[in-house]
Amino acid sequence: MKNNKTRHAPKSTSRPAARKDRSVERGEGPPKAAHASAPHKQRPAEPTAPQEQRKLEIRAGERPAERVPLILESVAAGDFHLIDSGDGLKLEKYGPYRIVRPEAQALWPRALPAHVWDAADAIFTGDTEEDGMGRWRFPREALGETWPLSLLDIDFLGRFTSFRHVGVFPEQIAHWTWLKQTIEARKQPTKVLNLFGYTGVASLVAASAGAEVTHVDASKKAIGWARENQQLSRLDKAPIRWICEDAMKFIQREERRGNRYDIILTDPPKFGRGPNGEVWHLFEHLPAMLDICREILSPNAAGLVLTAYSIRASFYSIHELMRETMRGKRGAVESGELVIRETGLDGKTPGRVLSTSLFSRWVPK
Repeated sequence: MKNNKTRHAPKSTSRPAARKDRSVERGEGPPKAAHASAPHKQRPAEPTAPQEQRKLEIRAGERPAERVPLILESVAAGDFHLIDSGDGLKLEKYGPYRIVRPEAQALWPRALPAHVWDAADAIFTGDTEEDGMGRWRFPREALGETWPLSLLDIDFLGRFTSFRHVGVFPEQIAHWTWLKQTIEARKQPTKVLNLFGYTGVASLVAASAGAEVTHVDASKKAIGWARENQQLSRLDKAPIRWICEDAMKFIQREERRGNRYDIILTDPPKFGRGPNGEVWHLFEHLPAMLDICREILSPNAAGLVLTAYSIRASFYSIHELMRETMRGKRGAVESGELVIRETGLDGKTPGRVLSTSLFSRWVPK
């Protein structure tokens, strides 16, 4: 179908040259955007095939407890930090490079002086919409298409894509940290399904923690990028299945076959169009997708995580959907926003917080 995050190029219904509010297949650019009343991010669209309307009925049982609002904050980590933001832009550090990109959520003035911003190595110019294509300008010297990065001990490639994204969405660090800690704490075999897996960083975090991972993305470019990242992270022998397929088709088949997963991550685009004209609309198809995800959770499941970019909605909309979906499962649904905090030029000076996306997460306790 990734992240019209267009969560980000090839974000699978899919994402690696980019992704998010994915109106374009994830392999042709990058990815996801945000919603009006909440965060934003984007990646190139992951095509998703239309599915037959699944009949949804109110499930029996009590709804899970709720924890809202929950703000999951990511700060400087590994090769990334948010230096400054403002005036509709953000200044970030990815490894050796300072990068300027549009950021509609940054309504405030910039905190750092102009000469800091003027020293950027790469600036994205073009369409101001998250799913709009544009080009990179390199004010100081021409840079290569890719460069090495590392987060949470996972090595991967950054890439300048035509959709402004670089192959990773650092606000997801909060989810990846939870994922790693949850897998390690289980002390038992854990099967993880990563839908709309994009460039595979989450899949590699899960595999490095000891999980058996199934990574699904509809973009061949995204899968290729993810495999490159697997080699860079020296996880060639890790139990990861890379599946290039429409996400809905895949989970429908898994349901029929009776396959189950202990943790499911799903990061769907707002809109996606598949190779054969199939259409995915988040508001139309998300309820059915979550319904199937519930069915393929194992009896001893540890979590179901949904991230939503580029939508005009409150986090409460996906929060209530998740609680209805998980009726009778006990546990709790915690929902809110993913945010990134500025940390200045040194990566250590706390500043303002930039909202990036909505999320909802069911956990068994």
